[in-house]
Amino acid sequence: MKESYLNDQFFSRLETLALNLRKSLAGYFGGKHLVSTYGQTVEFSDFREYQLGDDIRRIDWNLYSRFEKYFLKLFTDERQMQVQIFLDCSASMGKDNPKKSAYAIGAAAALGFLAVHNMDKVSFHFMKEEKAENPFGTMIGKNAFFRAMGTFDSLEFTDDVDIEKCITNTPDMSTNNGLTVIISDFFTESNWKKAVDYLCYKKRQVLLIQVMTPDEIDPAYDGRVNLIDSESVDAADFRNLKIRITRSMQEAYDEALKDFKEDMKAFCSKRGVDFITVSTDTPIERVLFGELLKVGIMA
Repeated sequence: MKESYLNDQFFSRLETLALNLRKSLAGYFGGKHLVSTYGQTVEFSDFREYQLGDDIRRIDWNLYSRFEKYFLKLFTDERQMQVQIFLDCSASMGKDNPKKSAYAIGAAAALGFLAVHNMDKVSFHFMKEEKAENPFGTMIGKNAFFRAMGTFDSLEFTDDVDIEKCITNTPDMSTNNGLTVIISDFFTESNWKKAVDYLCYKKRQVLLIQVMTPDEIDPAYDGRVNLIDSESVDAADFRNLKIRITRSMQEAYDEALKDFKEDMKAFCSKRGVDFITVSTDTPIERVLFGELLKVGIMA
């Protein structure tokens, strides 16, 4: 039986959270995200002097009676955000480790739930080989969301994924109206950095969630082992090795992994992109309430 985080108790624990957008937002009206422009909500923000062409219905006549000048009332603008969640469905994300795939699905579902719970739109894009499948379209409201959740546990994690092509070839990639999340281990030969640059060009706020297992973070292998690349289709693939693991090799792995994560962090920092690494033995709620609050994605 496949592992799953998707149940009523899981979603009920998320209802006190909300996604936070730091960038300017050019989405639709009717959401809950306050933006720096002025709009038509009932929440007062400021005054400014009347200028020719302004709507005279917004003049504050009480101020006119006091100062004999025309002032306009300004109200906060609220917009609806579009959340796009790209989930890496490659073999390394769960072909031989169902807990890793269940964790990635749970993280994607949690972020999607937070979007619809706060009146935002959400779409799920399942990255497979060179294409990102979007079987549900753009969803608004919890009914559509929970209908989609019924199919998540049947997702297959196979083959390799080209993150760059999956994202840059997405036909409905919108501009300057929300958050794009990429959930992956980023153990790929594809140029995921170009995908991030493309999203930045589209003026989207970007969050990268690197999902790893405890064994990937701190492998405890010793002696002679067979290392099989889960994304290789040929048993004779050069990535498959028979090797004797020594302490020096483990230290080299630790150093390489540290450099890899530092490179990701530096790349993201230069572009204003949020990046976190999570282990599958960390409760998803702790990631949401802890790590994402730290980087400012949660409010």
